[in-house]
Amino acid sequence: GVLMLLTAAVILGGIRRIAEVASALVPLMALSYLLAAGTILYLHCRELTDALHLILVSTFDPKAAAGGVMGGIVWTAIRFGVARGIFSNEAGLGSAPIAHAAARTNDPVRQGLVAMLGTFIDTLVICTLTALVILVSGLWDDGANGAVLSTAAFDAGLPGYGAYVVSLGLAVFAFTTILGWSYYGERCAEFLFGVRVIWPYRLLWIGAVPLGALGKLNLIWLVADVMNAMMALPNLIALLFLSPVVFRLSRASD
Repeated sequence: GVLMLLTAAVILGGIRRIAEVASALVPLMALSYLLAAGTILYLHCRELTDALHLILVSTFDPKAAAGGVMGGIVWTAIRFGVARGIFSNEAGLGSAPIAHAAARTNDPVRQGLVAMLGTFIDTLVICTLTALVILVSGLWDDGANGAVLSTAAFDAGLPGYGAYVVSLGLAVFAFTTILGWSYYGERCAEFLFGVRVIWPYRLLWIGAVPLGALGKLNLIWLVADVMNAMMALPNLIALLFLSPVVFRLSRASD
């Protein structure tokens, strides 16, 4: 109920209020997370070399590759890897351009570079730091996964504080994701049905928040994976046709 009320208070104010809330929460969340991860890695700098060595050895270990092929789990690993990667940065879905299209700029190439910076920070910086924290904590093979594993690793690195950093970060991330995707859907609904659909759409979105919070996690993941694939396929096809435009604008900006 609280999450629904907070969502309503923001999205009923439109894109300006969404931008104000997100611009205040997201940098604070990211900086807190990066500071906590950096502190843990500094305190465990001796284990950092072993963690990097483990990553490299596991990557090029022929036994692991052969076991994956023989066990028939390669396709499963690829599917989950791609699905979770999309959740990390939304690359290829065509969703982030909706927000970047609302930016006040006359230079599409520069705005595209800003969009790519978000993918770099999400995937290469934050995800890499998270992986290293999990490895130096020594909990990477204890059977846990997902948010439970990340929370345990941060709490082991910063006892009494790490778990709160991850929990608050996840809460802020989930809240701002709800806000961002509400705007994406609103723009698409307006394009298809006109401005008259905006307020009914916002009310339906607010009403759906408790359903997502109380639904079964496996079902939600399954629905999200299917819907993401349905967005990615037409968007990737469109990118192929638009690639000449991208190349032309990129060359013109050099």
